[in-house]
Amino acid sequence: MNIVFPADAPAYRGSNLTVVFAALVDGQQVPCAISVEALEDHFGAPPADREGWMRAFDAGRGRIEAVAREHLEISHGSPVLLKSGHFPPGNVVN
Repeated sequence: MNIVFPADAPAYRGSNLTVVFAALVDGQQVPCAISVEALEDHFGAPPADREGWMRAFDAGRGRIEAVAREHLEISHGSPVLLKSGHFPPGNVVN
């Protein structure tokens, strides 16, 4: 399975409080997202701050994509929604 994360900018989705980003799995686009709660809990984003959530995503993008990759591999390329419980306790980005 070939998994690539394009360098496209992520987007905030207010309808479900996530930051969405794409993966290409064997050339097919697969939607991925991370909850703002996970960004606040583990990536230092301030509460209720859209710009802060986007900055936290950018700062933690490598780790976020690594965890998304693990879930894409496990699910054979199904869409991924990362939540706070998908990351170890505490901040992973200082």
